[in-house]
Amino acid sequence: MNSELKPRATREAYGEALLELGKRHGDVVALDADLSGSTMSKLFAAEFPERFFNVGVAEANMMNMAAGFVIGGKIAYASTFAVFATGRAFDQVRQSIAQPNLPVRVVASHGGLTVGEDGCTHQSVEDIGLMRLLPNMRVIVPADFNQTYAAVMESYDKPGPMYIRTGRPLTPFLYDEPPASLGKGADVLREGTDISIFACGIMVVKALEAAEELKKRDISAEVVNVSVLKPIDVDTVAASLAKTGRAVTAEEHSIIGGLGDAVAEVAAEYCPVRMGRLGIKDVFGKSGKPDQLLEEFHLTAEHMVGLAEHVLASGK
Repeated sequence: MNSELKPRATREAYGEALLELGKRHGDVVALDADLSGSTMSKLFAAEFPERFFNVGVAEANMMNMAAGFVIGGKIAYASTFAVFATGRAFDQVRQSIAQPNLPVRVVASHGGLTVGEDGCTHQSVEDIGLMRLLPNMRVIVPADFNQTYAAVMESYDKPGPMYIRTGRPLTPFLYDEPPASLGKGADVLREGTDISIFACGIMVVKALEAAEELKKRDISAEVVNVSVLKPIDVDTVAASLAKTGRAVTAEEHSIIGGLGDAVAEVAAEYCPVRMGRLGIKDVFGKSGKPDQLLEEFHLTAEHMVGLAEHVLASGK
């Protein structure tokens, strides 16, 4: 973790990377559902108004328009809040983008509970599960500004549809600069031998904090940042499971359908181990300040430590 760099939101990285793509490539178009000030696509809109389309509160139409732009030879980026991109427009994402395997980039901001006071209507805790279910869809949850920037830049040349989840809160830097690529999508940030902690998004920082606390208790935790949840990096995940023999997952999402399930699927097929899943336990969110919500829903380093100790005490 780089404490010298001032924390920045991952949604800001999307705005800056999209602007850079617009400068490099004349075929990039951006669409937004009247939230460009929040998703940060406003940066692109100010520089390239002829290639920016605010569709209004019409997310379903936006997805169909994005598909149409791609069929017409453009590279389309469609952004709005995660809860609207996946819930309100699921049918259009499924039928018009995923089924024909079109390279539309759905960039969904304000994922998870940390939307805060907007409450459960605007908190998306099911979006990753919905997108993981769709054939052809690549699902990315970057952990910091630089990784988000890299994901968006890399997306220009990737085939097929892609879902990139960004967040509202300021997030510490884990990477000193944007990596050249996301690679296979799972980075071992800290080596360990007793238990693996797999995390994504804002939970990666908390996983590193938990690992440091576990070290004080003579427990060696390996921390793996899983930024690509689909297709998951089976080799890296299975290797870590085989190395430690136990695992904890941590995500700002329902424990159903997200990272926890993705890692459990790898474990079941390649390396069965005892696991614990830290996430939202099949309930909706509620209104509150982001830090209060993370505490109430147990998405903290402290709860991660407790879960890891429980898994270790449960035996293999």
